Amino acid sequence: MERISHELDPVYDENSRILILGTFPSVKSRQQRFYYGNPQNRFWKVTAALTGWEIPETIEEKKRMLLANGIAIWDVIASCEIKGSSDSSIRNVIANDIAGLLAGSRIRTIYANGDKAYRLYQRYCEESTGMAAIRLPSTSPANAAWSLERLVEAWRGIDRWDKEA
Repeated sequence: MERISHELDPVYDENSRILILGTFPSVKSRQQRFYYGNPQNRFWKVTAALTGWEIPETIEEKKRMLLANGIAIWDVIASCEIKGSSDSSIRNVIANDIAGLLAGSRIRTIYANGDKAYRLYQRYCEESTGMAAIRLPSTSPANAAWSLERLVEAWRGIDRWDKEA
């Protein structure tokens, strides 16, 4: 186990309407210095399918797709003890200031990418934000029971990205 601090800034702007929260960057994401860096993680494929965009390859393309569709991303955890990329090994959590991010934005809905992100958000952030999160199945390769098609269908409820509200 090693104590690691989150070094990635949240991706959002004044037009972001939804926030998708992960737990903590994987080893590959930390190496690439951007979210969902493991090529086996289906996050970019799912969000591209829902937004109608091509699957982004570069960090700039990923940011552009997110921001053009009112999507913000961040992680629940600011620092923790973790073994590699294993969410199940996470201990001694310090949460990110999700309430501060929300206060400076137009975000109205929070989604958690997976059960662990959902439970961590409930435990460490929900009281300060006053907003419940909606749990989505994880796009992580560890969630191998879910095919890409099944993930896209499960995430389909947010494909409107709250534009009509």
